[in-house]
This record gives sequence, C-alpha cells and structure tokens, in this order.
Amino acid sequence: MRYIFIIFFLTFGISAFAQQNIVESLQRNRAGEGAVTIHQDPKITGLIGTIHTGSAAGGEQKTLKARGYRVQVYAGNNSRVARNEANNMANKVKEEFPELPVYAYFQPPRWLCRVGDFRSIEEADATMRRLKATGVFKEVSIVREQINIPLD
Repeated sequence: MRYIFIIFFLTFGISAFAQQNIVESLQRNRAGEGAVTIHQDPKITGLIGTIHTGSAAGGEQKTLKARGYRVQVYAGNNSRVARNEANNMANKVKEEFPELPVYAYFQPPRWLCRVGDFRSIEEADATMRRLKATGVFKEVSIVREQINIPLD
C-alpha cells in the first residue's frame, strides 16, 4: 500500500511541476532575482491560462494555454476515411502556409483539422480569408478553442 501511495504522489507531483500558472511562475523565488508579489482575485488567475513545458527538437519549449481562436478547415465523421482526409487537409495547409501551426485530431465523434493559434477573432478572420482565397479550402470557419501561445 505504501508503494502505491508513493507512485501516486510521484505521478501527480511530476505533472504539477510540468503545468504551472503564469502568476505562480512570476511569484516563484529564484536566487539572485527580485521578488514579485501579485494581489488579485483568484478568478483572474483562472482566466489567464497555464504554462506547459514540453520538449521540442531544439530543446525544451514552454507554451501558455489560453482561450483563443482557430480556423477549422475540415470536420469529418468517425471513420478511417475522415481520418485520412483530416491528415490530407493538414498537409495541404502545411504546403500552402508553412508558418501556420496545424492540428489534425479526433474530437469525438469526428475528425477535425484546425489551423493557427490566434488571440483575437480579427487575426483568425484574416487567416480564414487567406485560406479561402487559395480556392483549395472551401468550408472554413472560425472556432473558439484553447490555443498554444509560445513563450520565448
């Protein structure tokens, strides 16, 4: 029983360190640096987002998860054909717009292909118009979703 508790603690302890609120990150004490104290309503902290640390090809990359917008270029059903079509659309977007992040994934009950991480609906609208102008992407729409904001 003791080992189960230790494994449980380590599993959730490690995930707690991987995800950190930006306010908590700012208030953390570091040797040789000044101290930051933030006084605000806890509801504001909940709206800000969470910092996620992940590995990338060049090393460790930190991103902020926040509410934003993406442009949906494909929505299919729960089938192998829809999966292939979502991945094909993702490849087409990558060919036409290599600078845009592309997400092809399964969100029950359908396969989706969405593009970009936009903080404002105006940014998403501009990209949606660029996608439509190619003539390749016919049914595009703006969706509100949790986005990734890279931290440098």
